[in-house]
Amino acid sequence: MTHHLDALETRAPEVRETALMAALPAQIAHAQKHSAAFAEILQGVDAARVNNRAALAALPVTRKYELLARQQALRAQDPFGGFSTIGWKGLLRSSGARRVYQSPGPIYEPEGQAPDYWRAARAMAAAGFEAGDLVHNCFSYHLTPGAWIMESGAHALGCTVIPGGVGNTEQQLAAIADLRPVAYAGTPSFLKILIEKAAEAGTKLSITKAMVSGEACPPSLRDWFAQQGVAAYQSYATADVGLIAYETSAREGLVLDEGVIVEIVRPGTGDPVLDGEVGEVVVTVLNPDYPLIRFGTGDLSAVLAGTCPTGRTHTRIKGWMGRADQTTKVRGMFVHPGQVAEIVKRFPEVSKARLVVTGEMANDQMALQVETAAPSEALQLKIADAVRDVTKLRGNVQCVAPGSLPNDGKVIEDARSYQ
Repeated sequence: MTHHLDALETRAPEVRETALMAALPAQIAHAQKHSAAFAEILQGVDAARVNNRAALAALPVTRKYELLARQQALRAQDPFGGFSTIGWKGLLRSSGARRVYQSPGPIYEPEGQAPDYWRAARAMAAAGFEAGDLVHNCFSYHLTPGAWIMESGAHALGCTVIPGGVGNTEQQLAAIADLRPVAYAGTPSFLKILIEKAAEAGTKLSITKAMVSGEACPPSLRDWFAQQGVAAYQSYATADVGLIAYETSAREGLVLDEGVIVEIVRPGTGDPVLDGEVGEVVVTVLNPDYPLIRFGTGDLSAVLAGTCPTGRTHTRIKGWMGRADQTTKVRGMFVHPGQVAEIVKRFPEVSKARLVVTGEMANDQMALQVETAAPSEALQLKIADAVRDVTKLRGNVQCVAPGSLPNDGKVIEDARSYQ
């Protein structure tokens, strides 16, 4: 199966690189002129000279915690912290935003007017989605952009979408049984739940193809989906920059999107690593509305040698290989060290905390270990409520003796199995 969205995917690599580098100076200049944040971050930079990867690598990396800090500092005047070039009446940028989203942090992201704003159609086409397909979309429609990323991509391909959202499993299964969608978009863990619940009821889903994202989908789970008659493909996207890379029928890593410039850098620095070496994914997106330049995703990956057997000629990466920082994803939601600190601040009797994420993929378990000299069931319940309030996720709370947590600087420990 080879579904190419357009001729961009099969152009000669040198033609692509020339086009991307030619577009870079104008994007840098646009960001400097229309984004207050990048006017400061890139002060003194001659945009016309940033026309090659070496010049790009000399620019500072902006990481998510810095974006969050700027947003928090300017929230009353500009909820985007000066990074967006669009907005609505009452803001400095008084027009252009179709929607605004809130991701955990909270971090606010704009959506502009362009169709397929996050460029998801390319990934969905590679997964076999096509015009006329009915797609059951199980990403959240509540505040975060996940569902809209997939819906806009599906619409760009001519698909019809069921806005399933998250949860309400029985109701979702009833809709699937009645409407018989052939495609699914959502997290792999929820697709697994839907398949298992349908099997318990003695039925089989009509879904035969899936675009999964929001969490890792290891080969073991992908193979399990195939055994159930569902061809599941991964896409790697974020609310900040949209699609970064996507899986193809070759099942060899992820192919980079055509609308981004991706670098793999040494974690904690902006220095590109050698091809094949694991580093942090840094993205420059060619989006005039939210022109993020050298945005550090915090995700680890590496360049995969060779070209895709499907005829796509862009660079491939090995997929998600962990986090460069302690921020992690649990059930499709980011959890930040700052959120753990906020929980601790609410309880004077807690001196230290460590969030431990365990389990296998599609079965995440989250436990907050807290050091306290006065453990009690009542305290555990109150802390559990705070965990749910701050992270929007449920987690267990374990009280431990003062001084018993490791002294290694970790606030979040990802102890999951990715086999």
